[in-house]
This record gives sequence, structure tokens and C-alpha cells, in this order.
Amino acid sequence: MSNPPNALVVVPSGSPPVVKRSHSDDPFKLVSEQVKFANKEEMRQRLPDILGRALARTWIDSSFHEEFSRNPQGTLEMYGVELPDNMSLEFQKPESDRPRIVVFEQKPGSKFRMRVFYLQLVMMAGK
Repeated sequence: MSNPPNALVVVPSGSPPVVKRSHSDDPFKLVSEQVKFANKEEMRQRLPDILGRALARTWIDSSFHEEFSRNPQGTLEMYGVELPDNMSLEFQKPESDRPRIVVFEQKPGSKFRMRVFYLQLVMMAGK
């Protein structure tokens, strides 16, 4: 077998094929290690990626969807993601085509919750 002229990596002839393996035994894993967020800035940087995986999983895994819709924060904790005490999650429109996860912050001693951000997956088709 010879290398095509547009090959990015030259492989010596006679070498065995390379097989890419998953970094995890669980393809649905939300995080590779325990995550305990200390502040809102850490959450803004990393949480959208984690919640994106969780939201995508609700579309393809009915048992995860059921658990997450009942208790989103508890479900994240089961999968190794812990939010600060003043932050909370809400899974809105769990039965619609466009559910979303909203992250709230509540100041100590206040009854008012402020929306920090939300995440919503939208399927789009183009032509």
C-alpha cells in the first residue's frame, strides 16, 4: 500500500493500520473526571459543553431524559458535575422538540433568581 499524494501523514509500507479508540468506555459520559465548579466564571467556560452533551443525550437516551427532566442538577451530580450552592438548573420544555437547560444564580438571602445563560439545541436543515 502506498501513500496517496495528498496524505497528511506518511505511513511506512508494511505498517499495521491505526485504530482510533475512544478515550472512555462510556460514549455517553458527560465528563472524563469529577468537576466541582468554584465560581460563575468557571461555569461560563466549561458548563455549556457539559450541558450540550447532557442535552444531546436527552434526545437519544430515554432513561437519561426521564431522569434529567425530573432532577437535572441531581443527574449531573450522579455523572460527576457539581455546581456551586448559589447556582441551579432548570430543564424547560422537556417534551418539546426544542428543550432547553437554564442556569440560574441566586444571591444569598435573596428569593430572586437571575438567569446566567441557557442552552438549547436546534436542528436545522439546509439546501
